[in-house]
Amino acid sequence: MPAPNPAPAPAVPARDGTPILARPDGATIAYRALAGATPGIVFLGGFRSDMTGNKALFLHDYCRRRGRAFVRFDYFAHGASSGDFADGTIGRWAEDAIAVIDSLTAGPQILVGSSMGGWVMVLAALARPARVAALVGIAAAPDFTADLLPRRLSAAQQHELHTAGRIVLPSSYDPAGYLYTRALVEDGDRHLVLRGDLPLYCPVRLLHGLADDSVPWQQSLKLAERLAGDDVSLTLVKGGDHRLSREADLARLAQVLDALG
Repeated sequence: MPAPNPAPAPAVPARDGTPILARPDGATIAYRALAGATPGIVFLGGFRSDMTGNKALFLHDYCRRRGRAFVRFDYFAHGASSGDFADGTIGRWAEDAIAVIDSLTAGPQILVGSSMGGWVMVLAALARPARVAALVGIAAAPDFTADLLPRRLSAAQQHELHTAGRIVLPSSYDPAGYLYTRALVEDGDRHLVLRGDLPLYCPVRLLHGLADDSVPWQQSLKLAERLAGDDVSLTLVKGGDHRLSREADLARLAQVLDALG
């Protein structure tokens, strides 16, 4: 039986009782954690999502029932964490993930990254390869600021983004739309992971819906091709959308995690 991973104590108490991890610049990262056996699981959410989403809560319950250590958290400027979303970047969110791994977990961890979280999990694994037991990507969206976002923009919108420094695009997940900034795109260019081989050798499982209208499944295929390790598989889900949070999708995720140990 793996050694238990002790429940981390919050660095600073939050007013509503949610534990928070203090960052060196004064920002606070809200999180929830479970003590349990290793390898633990760390959930990395998507762009503008938070730790109260369906997959995050499903994984919390999955780990509770199996006695596994688990951490879910909100990136800077997401959910209950502090910060202005206009100041958020891929690099900053990856630093949040690395800080969570360093400060709130012990022993090997399975990183589960959803959408943008699939990019963040790769960056975190490259930074802490010895701490990562496996990677699980759900509709992974690595390099989306360079590969996907420009396709959504007209010439006029691209001009607005680069001159005004920001643009709000319609989103099926938020009636107010999603803000994208020039800083996000420029920082994304500094953290691209699909432009060369990735020296990661842990098991990797990628799940992607064929009906995903936000991130094409080919993005997960590109990631699989770039990974140096051989223990990599991509499962394409017929009828699966971007969220992959239907009952059958969550059951499939649980099977993947069970097989990874």
